[in-house]
This record gives sequence, structure tokens and C-alpha cells, in this order.
Amino acid sequence: MRKAMKKSFLDLVMENKQELLKDRDAMDRIEERLEQKRMIKKAE
Repeated sequence: MRKAMKKSFLDLVMENKQELLKDRDAMDRIEERLEQKRMIKKAE
């Protein structure tokens, strides 16, 4: 088995940052959907 290349701390930080940004985008989309559902319920 070949040893995986060790990632630098900066690489790990950048990866973590990318994941957080993806999570934030997902949260924003979920919030938008919830707001739309609330608007529809209010309109009824």
C-alpha cells in the first residue's frame, strides 16, 4: 500500500473553507424554500 501524500495545513484549511461555503449555500437554499412555503401558507 502506498502512503497517501500528506496534505499541508493550508490545503486542509482551504478544503474546510470550501466545505463551509457549500454548507452555507445549502442552508441558504433550504431557508429560501422554507420562506416560500410560509408565503404560500399565508396566501391560502
